[in-house]
Amino acid sequence: MSNLIVHGGLPLRGEITPSANKNAVLPILCATLLTDQPLRLIGVPEITDVKKILEIFRTLGSDVSIDFSTGVLDLHHHATFFDPAVHRLPEEMRSSVMLVPPLLARFGVARLENDVKGCTLGVREIDPHVEVFERFGARIERTTDSLIVRAEAPMAANDHWLDYASVTTTENFVLCAATSSGTSTLVNAASEPHVQEFCRFIAMLGVPIEGLGTSHLRIEGGRRLGGGEFRFSEDFHEITTFLALGAITGGDIAVKNGAPEQFPLIDRTFAKFGIEVEHRDGWSQARRDGPLRVRRPFTPNILTKVEAAPWPYLPVDLLPIFIALGVRAEGSAMFWNKVYDGAMGWSVELSKFGAHVFLSDPHRLITFGGMTLSPARVESPYIIRVAIALLMVAASIEGRSIITNALPIRRAHPRFVENLRSVGANVEWTEAD
Repeated sequence: MSNLIVHGGLPLRGEITPSANKNAVLPILCATLLTDQPLRLIGVPEITDVKKILEIFRTLGSDVSIDFSTGVLDLHHHATFFDPAVHRLPEEMRSSVMLVPPLLARFGVARLENDVKGCTLGVREIDPHVEVFERFGARIERTTDSLIVRAEAPMAANDHWLDYASVTTTENFVLCAATSSGTSTLVNAASEPHVQEFCRFIAMLGVPIEGLGTSHLRIEGGRRLGGGEFRFSEDFHEITTFLALGAITGGDIAVKNGAPEQFPLIDRTFAKFGIEVEHRDGWSQARRDGPLRVRRPFTPNILTKVEAAPWPYLPVDLLPIFIALGVRAEGSAMFWNKVYDGAMGWSVELSKFGAHVFLSDPHRLITFGGMTLSPARVESPYIIRVAIALLMVAASIEGRSIITNALPIRRAHPRFVENLRSVGANVEWTEAD
């Protein structure tokens, strides 16, 4: 079922325990292929991308036991086998590119489909990953519909300086370095919370890593890797999402949050719309005093800005959430996506609610908030948090709205509708109108 029907206008109140971060879970699942020792992962979410990777593992002959009711996954890659002539990595998941390094380390070969992709965020090149593979000694063969990556000798440690702090490229470098003999260093590494969580898992396997949370990583590779047990943290994206849902509907949602130290900039961004966030005793709450209102800057004749870029900037994945708040808040604000050039085209869907938005260029959008909005039928692009942002706007408007093609939500958020209902939302999945 791909459409969401939302009967909005209800203030959402209650408590939510968020799931693990998809952007940590998927790389860590890929990294499990590095070791032939038993592993247990706790807090694995029941999302489509997880199921696809687990199905790949089964196809390759790995032992997979998952109980999504408890989130406990037991993995053992002791009898795994890969044949590039037979096995395919999923094209619809960009994270499948991170299966390449462990496949190279174990089998000396990997196959990557030409059309591998994730959300429709614009051009997302594969070249930085190919460059990393080549620096570690891999050879790339281009076929009609795929890239074949071969490592005919053990990979050698090296130093690299990324031209852009890419999350996935950073993780691919760490995966290659983990099984390369010697010390590898990476400059301009991504430092997002999910990258740090990924590095903690690699360290648990027995790979010393220095520089977690910084732009400079030092990895000691070439050791025999072990197994163990790893527990995922709560997803800061989902925490922010439910805090925003409470605020935009005039409600009060408390969200479990074990890492409030990740939130100072997110909290200050909420404050730009008249929302105060409080962190106490492992829980977070967002409250507003009166209507949503854009805070005016002290500098005259400029717009309040929300700028999103690689961490420690505000994460680009959260920008749609704040655009939804900007649509509902009195006043004007500019939203700047400094990463993707195709992530703002959904603004036309906001106008169907009656919102006044202006797309300045592929990277910048201005909201003129405080308009009287009406329920609408809108269509989500294949972008997870854009679907959620459209739902947020619908939930804040009294009446029945439909978000079509909202299926991307299931790529990242298990039990999303069930969680919404638990805090008072009237929302349901459907194929029909």
